[in-house]
Amino acid sequence: MNIIRTTAPLVLSAALLAACAGYGTQTAGPAMVADGILTGANGMALYTFDKDATGSGKSVCNGPCATNWPPLFVTEGASAGNDYSIVVRDDGMKQWAYKGKPLYFWVKDQKPGDRTGDGVNNAWRVAKP
Repeated sequence: MNIIRTTAPLVLSAALLAACAGYGTQTAGPAMVADGILTGANGMALYTFDKDATGSGKSVCNGPCATNWPPLFVTEGASAGNDYSIVVRDDGMKQWAYKGKPLYFWVKDQKPGDRTGDGVNNAWRVAKP
């Protein structure tokens, strides 16, 4: 009986951890995976821009474009690794890139789960792991 009382909470804890593992899992980088897409720490969808050349180390979305498509900025002290690299923007700010493509938010997404930027101008794509 003592074994059952001792192991039951452990089994329950393991089951709860396993159930939570798929929600908002960290991808060993600056973004999370939720519902099959990359999101920022705020839960908002991240996007890539077809006009950004993969692996170029550059973002071509600057000025008014970056107002509508805010970059996923690198925080001080962060370093690249795994599938994430750092792009230096025209203004000198640093932006995250996933598999060589800079990552952006879309100003018209209002809440986590929104993906209203996917397909805009046939050039913006939701970022997927």
